[in-house]
Amino acid sequence: MINQTEVKSLIRLLDDPDQEIYNHVHDKLLSYGSEAIGYLESAFEQAFDPIQQERIANLVHEIQFGILKTDLKLWHQSGSFDLLQGILVINRYQYPDLDEQKLINQIETIKRDIWIQMMNEASPVEQVKLINHVFYHLHGFSGNTTNHQDPQNSYLSQVLETKKGNQILLASIYSIIAQKLDIPVYGVNLPQHFILAYMDESQQSEMEGGVLFYINAFNKGFIFGRRDVDNFLKQLNLNFDKQFYEPCSNTDIIRRILRNLISSYEHLGSPDKVNELNELLSILD
Repeated sequence: MINQTEVKSLIRLLDDPDQEIYNHVHDKLLSYGSEAIGYLESAFEQAFDPIQQERIANLVHEIQFGILKTDLKLWHQSGSFDLLQGILVINRYQYPDLDEQKLINQIETIKRDIWIQMMNEASPVEQVKLINHVFYHLHGFSGNTTNHQDPQNSYLSQVLETKKGNQILLASIYSIIAQKLDIPVYGVNLPQHFILAYMDESQQSEMEGGVLFYINAFNKGFIFGRRDVDNFLKQLNLNFDKQFYEPCSNTDIIRRILRNLISSYEHLGSPDKVNELNELLSILD
């Protein structure tokens, strides 16, 4: 337990003009970690001095960013099995105080709406058509074509709220829901595009890599074949590479979400956010 009186006294010294005193106070408060956040937030509400407010806000962000880095490291080092957890960790960068259970429940609701209508003997294409019906028509998800550069397209909480997202977030939500229903749909890291593959584990052939067909989550779950991927790569003047056809790892997906965010914040001219997101990206190396 931290000493309340000491913390409150330290917070009062945050606007001290002496840089040495400020540095000492800053480091001491930072060492308390998450336990100090509540005190800092209530001091922020009572502070009238803009310097003190700014220093409190920066300190809260610094503590939260430190926790976020630890969370991402743990997710990565423990095998990055749970894609949803990885996406929730990234969401904390912009929305550290959100009720994450609420987001998990929203995904469970979509899953349940599909499960209720799912027939035991449905073929892979029928399964995907049902997911498409529930995901795009009943729940109203769509690709954000008008403001593709917006960083909000890369945050799960915002995509679930607005029902609009970029390719990778829509595809990730889609595959998370499919996998919860034991439907083998996984992300494929295509250049300039992120798609999904429906896998048939029983028919692993050397050439096809066990992919039955592909799904474009950004285009309302449009189903297409390997030849379309061939043509897309030809247009980009790219040579054949196995990774453009087969599922990628969850770590690859989180890397790509971070790269999208970096690109969005570069576009907005936010160098501090770009630097922090690059720091998060380096954790996944």
